[in-house]
Amino acid sequence: MPATPRNDKARLAIAAVREVYADLAARPIERNCMRRTECCQFRLTGRTPWLTEAEALLAAKTYRATGRTRLTEPADGSCPMLDGRTGGCLIYADRPFACRTHFCEAAGGTYRRGDVVDLIRRLESISATLGGEGPREIGGALGRYF
Repeated sequence: MPATPRNDKARLAIAAVREVYADLAARPIERNCMRRTECCQFRLTGRTPWLTEAEALLAAKTYRATGRTRLTEPADGSCPMLDGRTGGCLIYADRPFACRTHFCEAAGGTYRRGDVVDLIRRLESISATLGGEGPREIGGALGRYF
């Protein structure tokens, strides 16, 4: 089956988002995520990540690759990407930029915006190719893919 332009756009966007994540990981900013998931308890922290369109596409694709077809908002106010049985992140390798840079004090705290603004702009530019109009709260951003 030949690729459609929409599929090509999605594939290219996913690859570009992963490049941004790799570029972030290569920066000499000390981080040490130990996967404690306290930062994933949105109701407790009062903080919810916002995703660009391209990040939402990647997160949804990775989530679906786990065999899940529906996204549900947990009653405890935690991230919908956490496994209800193990408590671990189901999309850790492809977790959103905000989860990598802005949430977890135990991992090293929030990055200074000036240290990552170029990557944020790249994510916004990638998302514009998909028709994204700016970041949205995780539930709303993912909602269009489920």
